[in-house]
Amino acid sequence: MQIPNIPDLVLYAIPFFAITVIIEGLIIAKYKSKSYSVKDATVSITTGLIGNVLIGILTTIIVVFIFTYVWQHYRITTIPFVWWSWALIFFLDDFSYYWFHRVGHRSRLFWASHIVHHSSEKYNLSTALRQTWTGGFYGFIFWVWLAFLGFHPLMILTQMSISLIYQYWIHTELINKMPRWFEAIFNTPSHHRVHHGNNPLYLDKNYAGILIIWDRIFGTFQPELAEEKVVYGLTTNIKTYNLLKIAFHEWIALFKDAFTAKTSFINKLKYFIKPPGWRHDGTGILSENMLREWKEKQKSNS
Repeated sequence: MQIPNIPDLVLYAIPFFAITVIIEGLIIAKYKSKSYSVKDATVSITTGLIGNVLIGILTTIIVVFIFTYVWQHYRITTIPFVWWSWALIFFLDDFSYYWFHRVGHRSRLFWASHIVHHSSEKYNLSTALRQTWTGGFYGFIFWVWLAFLGFHPLMILTQMSISLIYQYWIHTELINKMPRWFEAIFNTPSHHRVHHGNNPLYLDKNYAGILIIWDRIFGTFQPELAEEKVVYGLTTNIKTYNLLKIAFHEWIALFKDAFTAKTSFINKLKYFIKPPGWRHDGTGILSENMLREWKEKQKSNS
């Protein structure tokens, strides 16, 4: 099989990221918007550089080794580098990303790494760069099946990079709505603003990577409502610019909850599997509890 020479697209995109972050910051500053903070943006950019460049080198080596091993020894067929295979992997990769992202919010083990991306109370292009330092070590399991099907590791990693680059531009408040047909099919700034909201109505919604169709199919779609302004950040914000705390605070809290809980070994394991907020004694508050309480409040006020 002839393997094309495809460079690391994310590295090539970094200059574009840097330029557009600056341009957006200047535009926001001109209108004196409170949606931008130089310190917050600096933390997001630094977190991304460490996560995607420094730690990313190590995690990429691990992922390439595992994908290649599966592809060489366990693939059920060999999928060539042709137009239809790129079209097919576009959908399969996006499908994988949807479930990876959904589990990232519904399993605390995965949330411990993904929470970094949601830790900013601002929403702008720099927020897209605020990436996990730990997720790359295990999040790839949602893509291993593609190597098993017969997609070459280079093709898988290339499409993953395309998805990551696409998701950069949707982290902005400068774009209100795209054309209706585009909003119906693709992930957009409006859809993704919802995803970053800590409003009960918006929690655990719009997990899309490139295509919003998965959320529509699997019942996790929520449009952005004019009457419900998005409030960004976590349900309990961490109020820090300390990079180590941002990267590891949820890991510390997770292990503390699991190992100090006076309960069975099985229940201790559930702290890693169950959604954020779950507690073995039933005192935890989950996102669905917050939504139910919000709806009851809305109903009583109407």
